[in-house]
Amino acid sequence: MADYLEKLFGLSGQVAVVIGGTGVLGGALCDGIAQAGARVVVAGNSEKRGQARVEHIKKLGGVATFSPVDVSNRESLETLLTTTISQFGRVDMLVNCAGVNSASPYLEVTDEDWQRVIDINLRGTHWGCQVFGAHMAASGGGAILNIASVTADVPLSRVFAYSASKAAVVNLTQNIARELAPHKVRVNALCPGFFPAEQNRTILDAARTAAIMSQTPMARFGEPEELIGPALLLLSKKAGSFITGAAYYVDGGFTAMRF
Repeated sequence: MADYLEKLFGLSGQVAVVIGGTGVLGGALCDGIAQAGARVVVAGNSEKRGQARVEHIKKLGGVATFSPVDVSNRESLETLLTTTISQFGRVDMLVNCAGVNSASPYLEVTDEDWQRVIDINLRGTHWGCQVFGAHMAASGGGAILNIASVTADVPLSRVFAYSASKAAVVNLTQNIARELAPHKVRVNALCPGFFPAEQNRTILDAARTAAIMSQTPMARFGEPEELIGPALLLLSKKAGSFITGAAYYVDGGFTAMRF
C-alpha cells in the first residue's frame, strides 16, 4: 500500500520551486513537498527565514536550498529559474505563494496600497507562470500551483485590493491552464480560507475573528499543514494528471455559508 501511495502522490526525483516559501503557508508547503520526495527551492525575500526553512527540511530528511527572489522584479524571477536549472537541471513544479495584504475601509484605500497588492499578488503570479511555464513547456511538461484565497469568491470587507487580486489569480489560472494544456503543463489554484498567515494578521481583531468563526462550519482556523494534501494532489503527475484550471477551496466550509 505504501508503494501504491508513493506512485499516486509521490514526487521523488522532481524539482519544486516554492516562491513565498519563507512565509507561514509557503513554508508548510515546502515541508510537505520535500517529504513527498521532491528537491525544493525555498524562494523568498528573507534569507534568514529561508535558511531556517532549509535546515528544518533537512532535519525531516528532505533536500532543499534557498534562493532569494523579488516577485516585483521580472529579472529576479528569471534569475531564480536560471539558478535552479544550474543547481538541479530543471524545474518540474512551481508554487506561487508570495502575497501581501492591506486592510482599510474602501473609501480610504490609497493608490499606493492598491498598486502594491496588485503588483505582488497578481503581476508576480503572472510573471512566475510565464517565466517558469515557458521552461516547463519547452521541457515536456510540469505543474504550477497558484495560491489564491477564499476571498476570491466570498466578499469580505476591508480587503478590497487583496480580494480583487486573488479573484484575478483564479481567472488567470484558468486561462493559463487552457493555454498550456497542449504543452502538458497543468495549472491550478489553491484557495485557502482563514489561516494564521501574515496576510490575515493585518485584518483580524477579536470581533472579526468571532465573525469568521461563526461563518465557518468547522468553527476554527486552518492549520498550515492542512494545505499539504490538496497541494500534493494538484502537483502530482499521477494523482492530478487530469486536473487543470481548477480552484480548490480549503476553508473549513466557509464558502458553503456564502448564501
